[in-house]
Amino acid sequence: MISGVILVVGIAALVILIILIREKSRSNKHARLMSALPAATWKPILQRTLPIVDKMSEEQWKQLAGLMNVFLAEKKFEGCGGLELTDEMKVTVAAQACMLLLGRDVKVYPKLKTILLYPHTYTDGETARLGESWNVGVVVLSWNSVAGGARNFADGQNVTFHEFAHQLDQENGAADGAPILGESNAYQTWARVFSHDFEELVDKTERGRKDVMDPYGATNPAEFFSVATETFFEKPRQMKSKHPELFEKLRGFYKVDPTEWFDV
Repeated sequence: MISGVILVVGIAALVILIILIREKSRSNKHARLMSALPAATWKPILQRTLPIVDKMSEEQWKQLAGLMNVFLAEKKFEGCGGLELTDEMKVTVAAQACMLLLGRDVKVYPKLKTILLYPHTYTDGETARLGESWNVGVVVLSWNSVAGGARNFADGQNVTFHEFAHQLDQENGAADGAPILGESNAYQTWARVFSHDFEELVDKTERGRKDVMDPYGATNPAEFFSVATETFFEKPRQMKSKHPELFEKLRGFYKVDPTEWFDV
């Protein structure tokens, strides 16, 4: 009996050791990728497809490039509907996805495995879609919508931000509009601000009144968080004026101030 217990304990210790070694190896790999220089083609591609990168500080660009290194090394892209994938597509998606991680000491979408890219709007059998985020490690995007959202960075419409905000929301389970915030006491104030502004958007939408945020955000709290994210990055000055508390909560979460990227 004693020898059996010792064997079980020994096996458990070995398993833990293997897990720790793997985590250490993964951490070292991430550190190397974060500090590696970006491909020389990335900046020219993004200056054409995502021109807002030219407004970033040198430190932000360096961090974004590191995050993209990790993203492109770990995530698999698949072309769907006859789409032939290009480096431009992968780089443009990766850059926008990683913009949501700027300034934040977090893993790069740990649950995400695959990005499915369609050439244009696709259907799920019934509904036309621009994108989806699945909690099983998949994001689906329409390249036409990705490209349009990246080029027009002031309309509050960005399908890549939207779906990757869902990924952040889904990291702690089902999407509910409350991503991982770190400190437990942060959830109370987050819930208060988000509930207030969500209900305000629902009320405006029902009465046919416009808001700086797209009315799709009134669908449910999860969609509200994703729409608020789009607005925060693409219409930061308007959001700061119309929804100051919401803006501050998102600024605290994303650790960036997008107003700095826009001319006064």
